[in-house]
Amino acid sequence: MVASSSLLKLQDLIQEIREAKTQAQEREVIQKECAHIRASFRDGDPLHRHRQLAKLLYVHLLGYPAHFGQMECLKLIASPRFTDKRLGYLGAMLLLDERQDAHLLITNSIKNDLSQGIQAVQGLALCTLSATGSAEMCRDLATEVEKLLLQPSAYVRKKAVLTAVHMIRKVPELSNIFLPPCAQLLHEHHHGILLGTITLITELCERSPAALKHFRKMVPQLVHILRTLVTTGYSTEHSISGVSDPFLQVQILRLLRILGRNHEESSETMNDLLAQVATNTDTSRNAGNAVLFETVLTIMDIRSAAGLRVLAVNILGRFLLNSDRNIRYVALTSLLRLVQSDHSAVQRHRPTVVECLREPDVSLSRRALELSLALVNSSNVQAMTQELQGFLESCPPDLQADCASGILLAAERFAPTKRWHIDTTLRVLMTAGTHVRDDAVANLTQLIGGAQELHAYSVRRLYSALAEDISQQPLVQVATWCIGEYGDLLLEGSCEETEPLQVEEEEVLALLERVLQSHMSLPATRGYALTALVKLSTRLRGDNNRIRQVVSIYSSCLDVELQQRAVEYNTLFRKYDHMRAAILEKIPLVERGSSQVDEEAKESKETAQLSEAAPVPTEPEASKLLDLLDLLDGPSGDAQHPPPLDPTPGGALIHLLNLPCAPPPPAPIPHLRVFEREGLQLDLSFVRPPGTPTLLLITVTATNTSGGDVTHFICQAAVPKSFQLQLQAPSGDTVPAQGGLPMTQLLRILNPKKAPLRLKLRLTYNHFGQSVQEIFEVNNLPVETWQ
Repeated sequence: MVASSSLLKLQDLIQEIREAKTQAQEREVIQKECAHIRASFRDGDPLHRHRQLAKLLYVHLLGYPAHFGQMECLKLIASPRFTDKRLGYLGAMLLLDERQDAHLLITNSIKNDLSQGIQAVQGLALCTLSATGSAEMCRDLATEVEKLLLQPSAYVRKKAVLTAVHMIRKVPELSNIFLPPCAQLLHEHHHGILLGTITLITELCERSPAALKHFRKMVPQLVHILRTLVTTGYSTEHSISGVSDPFLQVQILRLLRILGRNHEESSETMNDLLAQVATNTDTSRNAGNAVLFETVLTIMDIRSAAGLRVLAVNILGRFLLNSDRNIRYVALTSLLRLVQSDHSAVQRHRPTVVECLREPDVSLSRRALELSLALVNSSNVQAMTQELQGFLESCPPDLQADCASGILLAAERFAPTKRWHIDTTLRVLMTAGTHVRDDAVANLTQLIGGAQELHAYSVRRLYSALAEDISQQPLVQVATWCIGEYGDLLLEGSCEETEPLQVEEEEVLALLERVLQSHMSLPATRGYALTALVKLSTRLRGDNNRIRQVVSIYSSCLDVELQQRAVEYNTLFRKYDHMRAAILEKIPLVERGSSQVDEEAKESKETAQLSEAAPVPTEPEASKLLDLLDLLDGPSGDAQHPPPLDPTPGGALIHLLNLPCAPPPPAPIPHLRVFEREGLQLDLSFVRPPGTPTLLLITVTATNTSGGDVTHFICQAAVPKSFQLQLQAPSGDTVPAQGGLPMTQLLRILNPKKAPLRLKLRLTYNHFGQSVQEIFEVNNLPVETWQ
């Protein structure tokens, strides 16, 4: 027979709960027992309080409310009996946290227990403090913990070190208290104490520049400890798979990485040791691979020798050949981080990286794709592009967009010839046209338009591709544009660079009509096709009645944009047929990045500067201008020279046009760079419209010089309440790698009081497979933005 419920033991309660056949029965048992526990707490039975709390903690672990036992935990902690303290501290760790004020009530009890000489009680207090200690508790008890760091008992010292780690994480300004004991604790031979001390020093160095400077003096001692681990071993009981204490090795290597970062002397001290660890560690077991990986990270993060960095990259190259997918993933991620600083060393492992593209694991193939795109340069662009195009044909759908965009960017940067660039872009559009970026169509049309010698070749290639497949919309748009511009070259049939292709006018028109009627064509694609048909009316020799009939059909189209185009083209045919040939001439496209564009931009800039700083025009110059204007009335010889003009800026034009003298334009507001991290840069440019001085237009420009695309980029802004902010839609959510097309977003800020402007920005994005969020405030905006 079961005992009365108020004296029910924990084992009996567990048995009753497990015997419940339904959840409703379980709730009934627990509610009944919780009622008896509450009654026992109210009666204040000190003998059975710890037993009732033990049952309540089990109920809490099952997910039922147990907050009414918090004060009982405090009573048990204050009890002199060890059995009560043990349950009290356990309950405090489970039921109390920083969000409840009750946890502050145990500060005095913990302080009293830490000052006692009973090791078990001190251990309980330290465990509770490290698990639930708030910032206030850490400040109040830091002195007591610092004293326990040098206690003779290794058990207490180990728990005190772990508690100190928690205190530094909660209150970094307490670092000065724990600096002196750490130097003595490094001489410990107890494994747990030494491992905890290394962790404590790591936390101190990460949070305090003074601590970092202090512990750099101990680099030789840390090097000695690690060398002892590698050569003779620390203790056999902590060796794993033949690797001597890998956990301690990894922790020391992380600390050395922090101490050697941007410090020449410390890096020089640890160079030989790192080479020894990298060459002597067994890689047949996972423990050895973990040590090697930390060694590689340390080598790449400090100012190590060039040969050592090559050794680190070679280790990652060996990781790529490992059968474990996790190790290969780690190697790919690490090589992606190193490709900017050690490009030539990473380049040696390019064949192995390309092999990883064929991995069935999508996470591995994605990492391999990012690294392969980062390895493309002018010397290997053709071979790498061929490999990437082969991967594009068989890669998963969620990787096609990244692969296609990467190939197009690489071709744009490193294309050896224009024809190769066009062929590469066409192949990408034919394979994964629906996954390319929005600017791919504009870029290709501009590229073709600037290569006059390739017009016939391009239009033939595009016509053949369009005849085979009209499902890839970007390809269809480029092809229809090219046919409309250079349709006459398509019908000539003379192109040495392609196979002979005989095309009739009716075939071209039928193909464009097929695009117009296809259910796969987007409205924009139909607009391209309709415009191409109208342009062909001036390029084909046959009758235009078929073209006019097709155009008239779309005059009643439901799509407003297409209908408007058709109506305008119909009007062109009916009323302005004599002007049609001139209006539909070939569009003169200037080659992107050509010297002509750069020269014209430079010349216009210099002209603008000279016009601002130029002196007043002399009389002959003004006379020449007037003579030029008088050509409409009579010969220049009969013109009368006017008297000298007033010496005002632009006086000649002002007097000629009889206009009032306008004030000079305001000086441009300087740009401002507000963010830079791992190749991602954020710049702000400012414009204040002259008509509305209280309005400020800020253009946010994000550029990316790293080897990986920045995806899912979101920029959010906030201003004080006295301002009005309007965020326009960004140009995209991807900032392409290696200096690709920047992403822009416009901010409209209304400042009616002309108060000093403060701007708070939040950036969220994915870079190198990691999700990043940055929140910062911009307070150094130019005064011209608000005055």
